[in-house]
Amino acid sequence: MTGQLRHMLRDDDISHDEQKTILKLGLAFQKNRFLARPFEGPQGVSIIFDKPSTRTRASFSTGVAELGGYPLVIDKNGSQLGRGEPVADTTRVLTRMTSALVWRTFGQDRVEEMARYATVPVVNALTDDFHPCQVLADFLTLAQHKGGVDALEGMTIAYVGDAANNMSHSYLLAGAVAGMHVRVAGPQGFLPRPDIVADAERIAAENGGSILVTTDPYEAVKDADCIFTDTWVSMGEEAQYELRSKPFWKYQVNDELMAAAKPDALFQHCLPAYRGKEVTASVIDGPQSVVWDEAENRLHAQKALLTWLIAQQRGDMSLLAGVDAQ
Repeated sequence: MTGQLRHMLRDDDISHDEQKTILKLGLAFQKNRFLARPFEGPQGVSIIFDKPSTRTRASFSTGVAELGGYPLVIDKNGSQLGRGEPVADTTRVLTRMTSALVWRTFGQDRVEEMARYATVPVVNALTDDFHPCQVLADFLTLAQHKGGVDALEGMTIAYVGDAANNMSHSYLLAGAVAGMHVRVAGPQGFLPRPDIVADAERIAAENGGSILVTTDPYEAVKDADCIFTDTWVSMGEEAQYELRSKPFWKYQVNDELMAAAKPDALFQHCLPAYRGKEVTASVIDGPQSVVWDEAENRLHAQKALLTWLIAQQRGDMSLLAGVDAQ
């Protein structure tokens, strides 16, 4: 079969059915961590960090090794990217030496430029605009606890807090792809980009879902199957915490807000979390929290994504064995 080069730069780079396939493969990797080894050799996978990381570094490094490959971890300050080498030039080199490129960076334009010059799959491991790998893990966690991947369609999810950030944008797009009812709440001045909302509304209409953007956190969480939040202050803005956090206190996920969702609603947070700020300790450490499963599922979801991308490139669908059993 002839393969097709695919990338994962934003959450709507995959279709409804493709998302389901990746998530079902993620469930299969939960059961058998060595289900597929597409990087046997070992083949190298470049994992590039312009930002600090714990979960992304651990999950991609471990995941590539478990897929039979060699994780080539590159920190910005230890590479020529950190000294101003053009993205195109770095890409031209790495794409000849490694089998996939994973990048945690700042502007979305950077991963898009990398994809233009790459001859292997490029994965967005986080940009200022999107965090697709995190949301795949979050949806995998929902499938794990809420009846499987097929049960995601028609589910209601709510994100509250800084709704102008990459997590909000990714929940909108990925939830629309899944056919979910996505509710996003944040204060005025911290709402998602209108163009991303428009894309999400279009995709949701195609898949039987819906989109709601509001400033009322209780409107967002009503009848929700899961509530998500994120830190109120992004990396590099910690010195401004007191000033930056002022608009967000009414969006704190506490027992009262959780009670406004479905009785069996789950709580998820991409971590790191600040207890007593965006979420109370009683919620994140309570019985409805699945944040540790969520963190582990970064490993399984990303292995599934990398395997799926390599299967597309090689035209080898045998790498997706185990999906139909989920």
